[in-house]
Amino acid sequence: MKKYIAGAIALISTLVVSGYSKAENPAHVQRLLETNLCMGCDLVGANLEGAHLIGADLRNADLRNANLNSANLEGADLDGANLQGADLSNTFLTNATLNNSNLNNVDLSYATIFDAQVQGATMNNMNIENASISETGIAVGGEYP
Repeated sequence: MKKYIAGAIALISTLVVSGYSKAENPAHVQRLLETNLCMGCDLVGANLEGAHLIGADLRNADLRNANLNSANLEGADLDGANLQGADLSNTFLTNATLNNSNLNNVDLSYATIFDAQVQGATMNNMNIENASISETGIAVGGEYP
């Protein structure tokens, strides 16, 4: 009986410590880093800090709560991607496409964003403090011309 109780405690402890949240698919992270192609991938919570993802195909990828701090996403295709809660601080997003993507609660502080496409993207509660944004439909207050 003691063995069963000890086993149950160990299992419950592991579940509590690891949490119940969904994590990225390691095979998808590896595919992205090796090929720059990961359309529709599960990258929830992935640590891609400082990654060079120039021209990456991340259409419809699930990047919720991913760490992309200081990543280079120049020319990346993030159309339809879910980036909710992702850390994109200090990223480089020149010529990236983010059409119809979810940018809610994204941290874009200190990011460089030039000529990015954001048509149809949701952008609630974004942090754009000290970001350099031009030729892109992201602005503080008012309509983008």
